[in-house]
Amino acid sequence: MFVSVILKKMAKYNEPENNAVNLISNGTEITGDIKSNGDIRIDGFLSGNLSTKGKVVIGPTGRVKGEVYCKNSEVSGSVEGKISVSQLLTLKAESKITGEILTLKLSIEPGAKFTGNCKMSESENNEPASFGKETEKAGERAGEKTSK
Repeated sequence: MFVSVILKKMAKYNEPENNAVNLISNGTEITGDIKSNGDIRIDGFLSGNLSTKGKVVIGPTGRVKGEVYCKNSEVSGSVEGKISVSQLLTLKAESKITGEILTLKLSIEPGAKFTGNCKMSESENNEPASFGKETEKAGERAGEKTSK
């Protein structure tokens, strides 16, 4: 047991920490997927999927068309697709979400617009990989076979 505690501590020290904030500024358009360990602020347009272990801020001029996976998120702009937040999702008054929300905690300011489905999870397990596994397991439970 002592060795296991030491290994866990060593693993934490070996993980790269990225405290930088990545910025997609107004007027910038990106097509493709983004993966990051740090925080991301979007004031431009992203067409693709975004996955980060940090916080995602979508500013008033920010737009995302695709899937977003993160720890925390604050949305003032628009999201068309799925947003999956393992802790707190905050929808500001000027935000517009069209699609699916998966989150542990949800804060909505008056004036925010949301069209779609919302699922409040009971644990902080909203990682992209776990959603795929949950879908496979649900299909197997229903008697379907999944191809690998």
